[in-house]
Amino acid sequence: MLTRTAKSNNMSMDDRSTIDILAGEIMTQFPLNEPTLFILSALAPGPTHGYAIMQEVEQLSDGRLKLSTGTLYTALKRLLEAEWIEDVTPADAPRGRRDYRLTPTGRTVLESEMRRLVALAAIAHRQLKAGSL
Repeated sequence: MLTRTAKSNNMSMDDRSTIDILAGEIMTQFPLNEPTLFILSALAPGPTHGYAIMQEVEQLSDGRLKLSTGTLYTALKRLLEAEWIEDVTPADAPRGRRDYRLTPTGRTVLESEMRRLVALAAIAHRQLKAGSL
């Protein structure tokens, strides 16, 4: 496991698939799974409710990822517990409707994953170009 803590920058190279980042009590595992990546992305522009998140995930994934209600709300619960998102439901919201938004930590997690994916794509692109010469 590749581990970095706030107190130490010592890393082992045994497993590059997981990076544990300690920021207070929050641990982040990379790579993010696809539903988590799309849920965080759906919340990036601003707060929204569960059903709108499901619709946005489907649109962002070009219809490839259709979250069931159970999958979405299990993921939202996990993201709330990790403090990557927060419940910002107004007092006058319709009964049962919950609104969510990214926390600063959630935005940092999404930005970090984006940078990781961009770097991987650049490596693949460079290798493909090298092979076509």
